[in-house]
Amino acid sequence: MAVGALCVSASAVLLGLARTEPGTASFYRCVLALPALLVLAVPERRRQGPPPRGQYGLALLAGAAFAWDMLLWTQAIAEVGAGLSTVLVNVQVVLVPLLARAIDREPVPRSFLLWVPVILLGVVLTGGVVEGGASGSDPRAGTLHAVLAAVCYSVFLFLLRRGGHGGLVRQRYVVVIACAAVVSLLAGRLSYGLDLTPGWQVMGWLLAVAVSSQVVGWLLVASASPMLSSHVGAVLLLLTPVGAVALGAVVLGERPTLLQLAGCVLILVSAYCAAVREIRPRRRPDRGADGSASGPQGTAD
Repeated sequence: MAVGALCVSASAVLLGLARTEPGTASFYRCVLALPALLVLAVPERRRQGPPPRGQYGLALLAGAAFAWDMLLWTQAIAEVGAGLSTVLVNVQVVLVPLLARAIDREPVPRSFLLWVPVILLGVVLTGGVVEGGASGSDPRAGTLHAVLAAVCYSVFLFLLRRGGHGGLVRQRYVVVIACAAVVSLLAGRLSYGLDLTPGWQVMGWLLAVAVSSQVVGWLLVASASPMLSSHVGAVLLLLTPVGAVALGAVVLGERPTLLQLAGCVLILVSAYCAAVREIRPRRRPDRGADGSASGPQGTAD
């Protein structure tokens, strides 16, 4: 999960280097990833067969949510900066556990809920709306687009994790990316800009996004997230803004203000404190001579 999040973090900077329309970027980062994803899905299909028809619905919904997340987020990159747009969209750390609680009745630790206001304060500070210090062209519009992208992102993550409980992750993920490509194509034609011949330089950057994010990063997240509780998976994905802010400063020359950096730190520290007990592995109970667990009633703490 952590490796997948770090791979995804490179997409903000790579899209900034591509300098293309949101529709073009979203469409091609999916289309260019599909051949490799199909190759990876073939062995799974041979071993386990195709997914049940009823499971395609979740994959299609996840793909549509992912497409709108990409379109809105790519728009926000130019308006609020690559690193900060990635931080803003990670309000998912709050929304995904709440969706799991509301729909799947998954318990959320009280310690996590107590940290939610602090995490949201960090999100507000990183947006640049307090002091107008973001590196993009329109921090307020970028904040709005990034928050809307966060809603779509959260729905995508929730559905991706929920669908993964049934196995056959690779085949379902192919459906997700194919659906996202179709939605991006239609939305790009209507209002988000779509250039089917963007040039070799742009295509090279978009291929790098497809490989690092769609093929490696999100496939790792799709495989790992069903094995984790929703809030732990959401917290681990906060490694994405850490990598994006660092790469944005080094590669693109972005210089967040001290207040915005404080917001980034506030998000990461509060999220870590909210989930640290869940991330730590449980201690195994001591075993007696007969192999049974020692301690009260033979159970671990």
